[in-house]
Amino acid sequence: MYEIKDITLSEIDNAINLALKVFMEFEAPEYSQEGINSFTSYVKSEDFKEMFKEGNNIFLGCYDKEKLVGLIAFRSDSHISLLFVDKEYHRKGIATRLMEEAVIRIKNKGIKEITVNSSPYAVPFYHSVGFKDTNSEQLTDGIRYTPMKYIVK
Repeated sequence: MYEIKDITLSEIDNAINLALKVFMEFEAPEYSQEGINSFTSYVKSEDFKEMFKEGNNIFLGCYDKEKLVGLIAFRSDSHISLLFVDKEYHRKGIATRLMEEAVIRIKNKGIKEITVNSSPYAVPFYHSVGFKDTNSEQLTDGIRYTPMKYIVK
């Protein structure tokens, strides 16, 4: 079936391309050009790559054989910065499995809370896995998001 494992340094560009592809298809139509540029600049930045080269942050992929079909990335160990699944693999439980594995790893680090700034498209998913809104929808640098929190049990 599908395998969840760490994304390696050699796969970072592939992961970024997957995030960009899914973002452009499902998120970008709801965003201004400023928001699209902000997201694209973030995932293509050297700072983003450096966070994961150090190996301190969680960066997991879901693989169908050798093909990367989903990913979840955290910064500061407890804030989800990316969660994307290839269109062909939507509604197959991949995002949920990525979350479950991430929660296990976070729990092992003693972290009690996960945060995310959810895109409008992803709000129903985050609610379904137990996240609660901490504020109303916000707009920063053209990016629309709802701040949310999950209590690790």
